Amino acid sequence: MRLATLGGGCFWCTEAVFLQLKGVHKVVSGYSGGMIPSPTYREVVSGRTGHAEVIQVTFDPKVLAYTDLLRVFFGTHDPTTLNRQGADVGTQYRSVIFFHDEVQQQEALEVIAEAQQFLDDPIVTELSPYKVFYPAEDYHQNYFEQNPNQAYCQFVIAPKLEKLRKHYSKYLE
Repeated sequence: MRLATLGGGCFWCTEAVFLQLKGVHKVVSGYSGGMIPSPTYREVVSGRTGHAEVIQVTFDPKVLAYTDLLRVFFGTHDPTTLNRQGADVGTQYRSVIFFHDEVQQQEALEVIAEAQQFLDDPIVTELSPYKVFYPAEDYHQNYFEQNPNQAYCQFVIAPKLEKLRKHYSKYLE
């Protein structure tokens, strides 16, 4: 098993997407890239901790390559908007890849170059070495599954899942 730590805006959205992929064994919503240990959601959304909302994905690279995981990542959020995804604004919603080793760093650079060919605006996804991950509070885990009728889930997450099914069906369970 391998780990990937990715931020693509609100972690509820990215978690819902990556839970659908074959080869993914676990997805945990949390925080990474900030200055204080063990931040709370309230602290992170204030924008003062430096953390991004991220997911940590445990996946089987024999079933789903890291590069394919990143292709889904770039295809299901907007990597060209700095510190924002839709109505979610702030550094905590930045597009970011926290690479776990030099191989992940190199593969991320390759997928960024590949993805850039299909986008008009420059990719602003931050590429940083992984340091630490703090799981979010329990009520953030499996959020879409537990709250499918909540307005945010219907208007923001459901369209991302539809896009996933339409464009990335070969990666789905």
